Amino acid sequence: MSTDPSFASASSAALTTTQGRTIIADAVVAKIAGIATREINGVYDVGGGTARVVGALRDRIPGARVNHSQGVAVEVGEKQAAIDIGIVAEYGVALHELAAGIRRNVITAVERMTGLEVTEVNITVYDVMLFDEADAALEPDVRRVQ
Repeated sequence: MSTDPSFASASSAALTTTQGRTIIADAVVAKIAGIATREINGVYDVGGGTARVVGALRDRIPGARVNHSQGVAVEVGEKQAAIDIGIVAEYGVALHELAAGIRRNVITAVERMTGLEVTEVNITVYDVMLFDEADAALEPDVRRVQ
């Protein structure tokens, strides 16, 4: 993050005015980044192993809501934000292009919606999902009971 006190973009200046301050919670930035990540073709899921397991369990609970910030960690300051995202990519997608697309979409969404300057978006690819694995994960566990 920039340490230059003279730095102030027009959008971040709007967060502090003579009429008051606007504080944007980490969870808000994480949710925006998570939604922006899921919008990119080639992202199978967001989060590493543990986050995905918890998300899968939550999905089985009737009425449970999707956690859009799953797999996203943020650090939010007064004018800037840094974002870390973990993903599972679809097999066959160029990972460097996928990361660039995610990065562009996340920066655009967060800066437009919050007025914060996004200083970095770090992306970790935890896994690549094969279509056979995806189909097996969606099939119900069939058991015969006698």
